[in-house]
Amino acid sequence: MPNPGLLVLFGSQTGTAQDVSERLGREARRRRLDCRVQALDSYPVVNLINEPLVIFVCATTGQGDPPDNMKSFWKFLFRKNLPLTSLCQMDFAVLGLGDSSYAKFNFVAKKLHRRLLQLGGSALLPVCLGDDQHELGPDAAVDPWLHELWEKVLRLYPILPGLDVIPPGVPLPSTFTLRFLQEAPTACSEEQHAATTDPANTPSELQPFLAPMVTNQRVTGPSHFQDVRLIEFDITGSRLSFSAGSVVLIQPENTDSHVRRFCEVLGLDPDQYFTLQAREPGVSCPVQLPQPCMLRHLVARYLDIASVPRRSFFELLACLSPHELEREKLQEFSSAQGQEDLHEYCNRPRRTILEVLCDFPHTAAAIPPDYLLDLIPRIRPRAFSIASSLLVHPSRLQILVAVVQYQTRLREPRRGLCSSWLASLDPGKGLVRVPLWVRPGGLTFPKTPDTPVIMVGPGTGVAPFRAAVQERVAQSMTGNILFFGCRWRDQDFYWEAEWRGLEERGCLVLITAFSREQEQKVYVQHRLRESGPLVWELLDRQGAFFYLAGRKVASLALSQLPTLPGSSRCCVSRWRHGPEGPCCAYVAHCLGAIIISHSI
Repeated sequence: MPNPGLLVLFGSQTGTAQDVSERLGREARRRRLDCRVQALDSYPVVNLINEPLVIFVCATTGQGDPPDNMKSFWKFLFRKNLPLTSLCQMDFAVLGLGDSSYAKFNFVAKKLHRRLLQLGGSALLPVCLGDDQHELGPDAAVDPWLHELWEKVLRLYPILPGLDVIPPGVPLPSTFTLRFLQEAPTACSEEQHAATTDPANTPSELQPFLAPMVTNQRVTGPSHFQDVRLIEFDITGSRLSFSAGSVVLIQPENTDSHVRRFCEVLGLDPDQYFTLQAREPGVSCPVQLPQPCMLRHLVARYLDIASVPRRSFFELLACLSPHELEREKLQEFSSAQGQEDLHEYCNRPRRTILEVLCDFPHTAAAIPPDYLLDLIPRIRPRAFSIASSLLVHPSRLQILVAVVQYQTRLREPRRGLCSSWLASLDPGKGLVRVPLWVRPGGLTFPKTPDTPVIMVGPGTGVAPFRAAVQERVAQSMTGNILFFGCRWRDQDFYWEAEWRGLEERGCLVLITAFSREQEQKVYVQHRLRESGPLVWELLDRQGAFFYLAGRKVASLALSQLPTLPGSSRCCVSRWRHGPEGPCCAYVAHCLGAIIISHSI
């Protein structure tokens, strides 16, 4: 009898959990196990009762939240009416990916493991807790856990007589084949394949809306170190609808120079057309790619050649390398013992896939095109807080984008793919369209008109609060308090005129902190402490909602949680924020208070 199929289900926010899941799939096939790898929300969860062997790989996001592509599964699994014997026939294992600098480290994996046991599942081994803070990354925990996992699995389902484990140096068949066309197709709709200017349904990742860019304006002063853009899109006829707190997702592209260099290194003709076919039944071709497709389109809009490669990239590249010296180095980088060297070579300087291929030219020139989609991940959409309200700007969508650029020891500066691409677009030189769609964000604002809101948004973190203030003022809602911080009043005070106008009308209380305008730096947390009586009055007596945006302030909040200064005690009766822990810790740190209770 053949071995049962192994099912690997992942919940991934940034792609790491998906990459680990695909690695599990490859290792399973090397052990002669049929293996399916799927995102949790794409799997029909009611079928779980029939699965004999399931590995769950899940990341934890925010403050103990499941990734977006497993939220439906999460909600279903914790239904109270599920029988406690639902999964009694299932062997399972849970691999978690998290960051130990967060209070709820690997919370999703731990809670999932407990719930699967509650429902009768049999754990093959304890939950794996991969930690991004470890000097070797999550692999420090994942590698030994996987070694033990395969021992358990092969004990339960040994390889059939006459078969052996496929050695690591032997490449598995590619997932897809690229069949090149001798002539270009007479008609090709690449521009309209996965995006549209006239959607029949609400735009989504599978069919974004091609939004015309209206303005692309730098809003930081010419002497400011950072280029920040206010970008506006025309969404007329898009069927897009959003409210304060929503986010827009944008699908970026690689630069023309990177596309040309990639094709040169791999010896590809960017103008060549191909069709994509899956090798195995049940495997679907990526819907983001047209059929037929031009290689230029594949490289520019699908392959993330500007990303930092993961360990799995080096594993496959080593299998494909015909060059002895290059192959030895690639094998070293892909081994457990070589992870420190890999981190120093790749992760620390943020070396990209394209740069790695340039460093291994003999290997790059020998890569079969069939393996491109196995080797290189797809470009993921980037999310931005929407900075405008439809009540004030009908048929418009605005975002505030800080263009990411920094220097490492590598000669070429590191640049954010999406922010740099957006900054390069100039609607003044002709029509520019950007594929985008929207989704609800983590912030929801009170509907009652007399409920105050306290918003802390330094730097570009103020973007979602601009949408909230616009929306609330348009609905005649009062009690809008905004703490805004930046470096210099005349360089990066975003929307100063708009805030001042609202202040004059009595619609907004604005409290600012300009950190570099005096000898001692002043931040929003200092202004919060100075405004302590007002803040506590709003929170404790008027039931205000508190919001915190921006990675730096959230990190400060977390770091202050164990050692809150001061001795005053307050009971906070009502809160609204994104992550639960940081807001409480942050306010307590800023105001010198110890929070003894709160509820949501």
